[in-house]
Amino acid sequence: MAKVLIVDDTAFMRKLLRNILFSGGFDIVGEAENGKQAVELYKQLKPDVMTMDIVMPEMNGIEALKEIRKLDPNAKVVMCTAVGQEQMVKAAIKLGAKGYIVKPFQAPKVIEELKRITGMS
Repeated sequence: MAKVLIVDDTAFMRKLLRNILFSGGFDIVGEAENGKQAVELYKQLKPDVMTMDIVMPEMNGIEALKEIRKLDPNAKVVMCTAVGQEQMVKAAIKLGAKGYIVKPFQAPKVIEELKRITGMS
């Protein structure tokens, strides 16, 4: 069972992702509400994959992705972004993000994307 770290600044979105991923057979090992917390929890928890919101306070998802990839060049990060942030997604992919999910998302798409990235499909 793949370990997942969920990163989003809204509690509602974290809860939604937690429920979707739990139903898809993932083990939710932690949640962070900004990029700074995400980097710290990544060091502690060593998740197999993480979902990363882009627009967050303190440290955004792009900056957090850079920091995490410095710590672990093989880190598997899936960006979660709202429609209209395509340029941010392109930047994230260049920095090493393994995939992305566009909000509002459908549960099967989220599960499929994370299974693809973790090799569970």
